[in-house]
Amino acid sequence: MSATVIRLDGHSLTRADVAALAAGASVSLAPEALSRVARAADFLAEKVTAEEPIYGVNTGFGSNADKLLGARRARDDLPGGNPESNALSLMEELQHNLVITHAVCVGEPFSESIVRAMLGIRINTLLRGHSGIRVSTLESLAAMLNRGVIPVIPAKGSVGASGDLAPLSHLAIVLLGGGEAFYQGERIAGAEALQRAGLTPVRLSFKEGLALNNGTTQMLALGALALNRIEQTIRTADLAAAMTLEAFAGRSGAFRPEVHALRPHPGQVETADSLRGLVAGSTLVDIPYHLVPRFRTWLADAWNEPEDQAQRFDLSWDWVPSSQRHGREKFYTRFLPFKGGKKHQPQDAYCLRCIPQVHGAVRDAWAQAARVIDIELNSVTDNPLVFPDQPGAREIEDQVISAGHFHGMPLALVLSYLKVSIPVLASISERRTNKLLDPANNDGLPAFLIGNEDATDSGFMIVQYTAAALVNDLATRAHPASVYSIPTSANAEDHVSMGANEARHVFDMCEDLERVIALELYTAAQALEYRQDMLNAARRLAARGDLGMLRRKISNAPREGTVEAAAFDRDCEALLKALATADSFHPSPRVAQAFAAIRERIPFMSRDRAMDGDIRAICEWVRSETP
Repeated sequence: MSATVIRLDGHSLTRADVAALAAGASVSLAPEALSRVARAADFLAEKVTAEEPIYGVNTGFGSNADKLLGARRARDDLPGGNPESNALSLMEELQHNLVITHAVCVGEPFSESIVRAMLGIRINTLLRGHSGIRVSTLESLAAMLNRGVIPVIPAKGSVGASGDLAPLSHLAIVLLGGGEAFYQGERIAGAEALQRAGLTPVRLSFKEGLALNNGTTQMLALGALALNRIEQTIRTADLAAAMTLEAFAGRSGAFRPEVHALRPHPGQVETADSLRGLVAGSTLVDIPYHLVPRFRTWLADAWNEPEDQAQRFDLSWDWVPSSQRHGREKFYTRFLPFKGGKKHQPQDAYCLRCIPQVHGAVRDAWAQAARVIDIELNSVTDNPLVFPDQPGAREIEDQVISAGHFHGMPLALVLSYLKVSIPVLASISERRTNKLLDPANNDGLPAFLIGNEDATDSGFMIVQYTAAALVNDLATRAHPASVYSIPTSANAEDHVSMGANEARHVFDMCEDLERVIALELYTAAQALEYRQDMLNAARRLAARGDLGMLRRKISNAPREGTVEAAAFDRDCEALLKALATADSFHPSPRVAQAFAAIRERIPFMSRDRAMDGDIRAICEWVRSETP
């Protein structure tokens, strides 16, 4: 367990704290918060003798809210009954039964890290002092977390109003000595887990069952942890996009600050700034069109210098004769009349040019979800709410107020927004991966990023298939759950949020999003190495002054003695000079650092090999680190 201790006070819990709790941090309870807790519990204890209804204290729950608890059980006046029983025992039974009958979730259990986050969040909200729970009960809940007694909570069963009743009942039932728990790596009975940890079961008092199981804790924990992962993944997506842009020798004008000042959506502006920083210092981005050769299949006579025989490619350009330059004369005074790997167009495809608009929109969806979740982390979400010191209160209804803070719709809607953004970010990444592989659209790189001189290699072809499958799966899971309310509790709870399903979907989708981005990085690294090596090979060839060899790299060189031959020779000499005087071609420092990290794990693929280990390595890198 981590040595980190998170101080909970009901007001200052952050998403970073939630991540620390999930990773094993323990908690301490702020004394001033415990004073508020004690005040509310004492107030409730004073009021239980009143004969007016207090929901969840001396009434039933949900559709049973109109039923007041009597002084004793209805059967106690019958032979064999217990006429000495009192209202307190009924109230205790009410809370006990609430927990044990609501723990009905199904499916595989949440991981211990998720449940740890739920425990921390639940303790924090109860520390606000408006729930009526006793200090001793809250301390027992904290001790359970700190000693590693982690309730087993099956993942499915909450409708998100009244809060996450069923999963939180699985959480609370262990506190009562029931249910199951994980303890020191074992899944055992809750009572045994408490005993091994040196804890004793709790007997619930007024409203404590309701305080423990009525709230948005499951959806909040999943949402907070998902936000942390998605925040990292958005940054990684920017990096993958930058590496792809470098591999394309793309254009940076679409990221300039004056462009985005005209449409200043915050996420868009931030993404453009991120891209500018990521490619700063590159000699590949914005390279003149004529310097970029295109890939040609390696042949034994492709190079005549011994040090060049190890090349995994040949190079080629097409010359643009003067007869084909009409109407474009000014263009060819700026750029030499050669077409290689880079098309003569001032704009890249949408998947490159529109990175700020697409990644930025996802950032904005993330920011809206973060705003709501950050508020929820320090909110009271059970019912009824206890206000022991309400000014001017004359009736108990002024101090114990039934409201709807358990309703998960604020979370559900922003999680729906975030959920539909996940396949959007994955989709544009897959489009960049596909573009890198398609010889009709990859600006002069080899088909499927493999030399394939013997026609035996598939290269990275099927990597895109996997990305496409993942994007399709994410898209089919992105339909909002929040729009499908199914009433519960005999229509007493006639509109629910389904926010727990929404949060679970978002959390589960994070991993496939990471995988799609990882596949782009894997592919972009191969493409970048090809692009850099091809450009630098052309530069070395030019530096030797071998005009004859350069001419042989021009696919449509005119025959000697023709009218065009002299012009062709002059243009080739100009290309030779431009290449020879160009700086070494390299990506930006940020992209180069990421490329080196990938190459530490995965070598360049010059011929087909088993790729499953590569895929595991790149996915693990993206999942476990911030590239």
